[in-house]
Parts: sequence; structure tokens; C-alpha cells
Amino acid sequence: MRSSFLFILSFLLLIISNNSYAEGDNPDSLKAHVNYQKPPATPERLFYVQRTPNANTIVYDINMDDSGKPDADEPVKVYWIKYAERGQKEDLNFIQRKFAYGLTSKPLTNGGYDLRFVSYKKFPLTLLKGTDGKYHIFAFISQKQVILKSVFVLVEGGSFWLPNIVYVEIKGTDPKTGREMVERFKP
Repeated sequence: MRSSFLFILSFLLLIISNNSYAEGDNPDSLKAHVNYQKPPATPERLFYVQRTPNANTIVYDINMDDSGKPDADEPVKVYWIKYAERGQKEDLNFIQRKFAYGLTSKPLTNGGYDLRFVSYKKFPLTLLKGTDGKYHIFAFISQKQVILKSVFVLVEGGSFWLPNIVYVEIKGTDPKTGREMVERFKP
């Protein structure tokens, strides 16, 4: 739980920092997790989170109801892809869902949802239908609204309760230009 809290705390610090760049501007930016397997693209995929010390990935997919709108009770389905094992899908356990990687949701008047990580509610995510007619998670990188694609947390050493977080990196796409944007924070 402490690890998850620090992960989300690093999100806040990442948002506050101005250490951002376009993906091509810093070729060293992704070296730490270049060998991590990316979850396959699906029509439901919103974004995913990867972190050391293993390649297990937390995936966030749209959860539609029978009418083709996000499910009012659970608009986003969150689960693991256990790449460090057999690549199987697994639901989050209670602690992970309620204290770490789960999301809370609140409907908005425009048909979207305000989403927050349960472990840190001050990092706003918005589920909205984009101009392409698909639902996306929108967040801010360097004060610019982007479609969130992935989050990576580099942990080197420390302990279960107090990991040494080297950086958190958020990656998204500018919906107007299509340009990949990356923001990294080194605590």
C-alpha cells in the first residue's frame, strides 16, 4: 500500500513539475522500460500502468453498458496482465482496488466521468468521447490536455513500504496534433 501511495504522490509531483518533452526529444526517456511488453491495443483500451520491479501491467479499459455508453456503476474496468507469469489476466484484489490502482468515478453533465485514483484523488482524469467518436481518458501534461496512453514508475531499491521511486513518467497524445507527449518527474 505504501508503494502505491508513493506512486500516486509521484503523480502529483509530476503534474507540478515542468520536466516534460515530446517523445522524440529525449531518446533516453524510455530506456528503463523498453523491454516491457505493451498490452495489445483493443477497442476498449484506455491506458495502462507499468512499474518496476516486474512487467506485470495494470490495464484500464472502457466498460460499456448495453446502450453503448460507459457503465454508470463501473465506467472503467481495471485488471492485471501478469506478464511476469504466464501473461494471464487477473482482477485486482481488494487492497489493490480500494487503496492503490482502483478508480472512483463521478458522472459529469456532458456524458463523461470524472475519475480519480483511489490512492490519490487530486490527480484528475476525465473519461470523455473524443472527436473521433471513441471514449478516451484525458489528463494534463505540461498544462496541455492529452489523451492518456501509459504511466511508468521506475523503482530502484528501497523496501515494500518505502520504495525508492526514481521517476514517474506519463505518456499521452495531443488530440489536436497527434504529437506524443511525455512528462517525467524525478523525486
